[in-house]
Amino acid sequence: MLRVLRNRRTRGYVIQAAVLAASLLLTLSFVLTARDNLVSQGIATGFGFLDRSTGWPINFSIIEATDRSPYSRMLLAGFLNTILVGLAGLACATCVGLAVGLMRVSSNLILNVLGTVFVETFRNVPLILQVIFWYAILTHMPSPRAAIDLAGLGFLSNRGLMLAAPAWSALDLAIIALSIIAALFAAHRFGGTRPLAPWGLALAGIVALSVMLLFLGHEPEMPLISQPELRGLRFVGGVTIKPEFSALLIAIMAFGGAYIGEVVRGGFLSVDKGRLEAARALGLSNAQINRFIRIPLAIRAMLPALTNQYVWLMKATTLGIAIGYPDYFMVVSTSINQSGQTMELLLLLMVGFLLINYTISGTMNWINGRLAIKGRS
Repeated sequence: MLRVLRNRRTRGYVIQAAVLAASLLLTLSFVLTARDNLVSQGIATGFGFLDRSTGWPINFSIIEATDRSPYSRMLLAGFLNTILVGLAGLACATCVGLAVGLMRVSSNLILNVLGTVFVETFRNVPLILQVIFWYAILTHMPSPRAAIDLAGLGFLSNRGLMLAAPAWSALDLAIIALSIIAALFAAHRFGGTRPLAPWGLALAGIVALSVMLLFLGHEPEMPLISQPELRGLRFVGGVTIKPEFSALLIAIMAFGGAYIGEVVRGGFLSVDKGRLEAARALGLSNAQINRFIRIPLAIRAMLPALTNQYVWLMKATTLGIAIGYPDYFMVVSTSINQSGQTMELLLLLMVGFLLINYTISGTMNWINGRLAIKGRS
């Protein structure tokens, strides 16, 4: 019997090795064929083009990127733009999905109907159509001279949303970082056993130490907050959120929120009613039942589906190319047209999204493992 099992295991290893070798040979043949075709057409291979100047600008970037920037910096700018809109979209979609999911399981008829209408509306409209719809609305806002005043918080026009922004120096940021670290350390060291004491100490410490910004690193004529001001046909100062970014963010938030709302609803409905009845029989209040039983069990049921939704929504950021948002996909596409380095840029594109999505899935799987109910040994 043992000999039969060993023979079967050996044959299995041989088959796996043969399949792996065939796959490697097939991949190698594809690479060599592509290389020969590129050489025959006079197209240079390699990543040396990353040091060349692009010659074309992008309209939005977290880091400085101009038409004189090399391809490496332009690709980094697109990569950071994708991470920015992706993480912001995931955070907003999660908040919307949580609210919609709670509305869907609510016993209040009005909230239930509103949640159902939201889900059925945004889930059944293609995401690219929603992106174009919101972009059309945002670009048809008034001109900068007739911009909508948002009660002193900023202005809204067809150029985007202009908001006040901190005018902090590197010294200011260092002080804020040190104040946060010191406050959290004090809260952990002297917080005591009361639940709210550490958070109260941390908040008070952060506020108190950050007030030092008023006295360090700033002169009286240098404001701490940069306000947007209309000069000619455009606004200067503050920070401008472009319509392309806003449209893509709103579309991901609404579309993803509809799907996440269904995940949240399914998570709450999956909780065993027997456990809830047992908690009530033990005299627990509704708040205690939600905190210790319903929410923890629902989160455990939600995480696998949420991981899938997060990865999908991150990949959906590539639809920004339809409205001119300079994400990683758009920058790579433009670089291919300008440089002709198709294979190298496609490889960088795949590696970038693999890095992002494996980070998301790995983080969610780690959280899932931490929250999983451990079996008895």
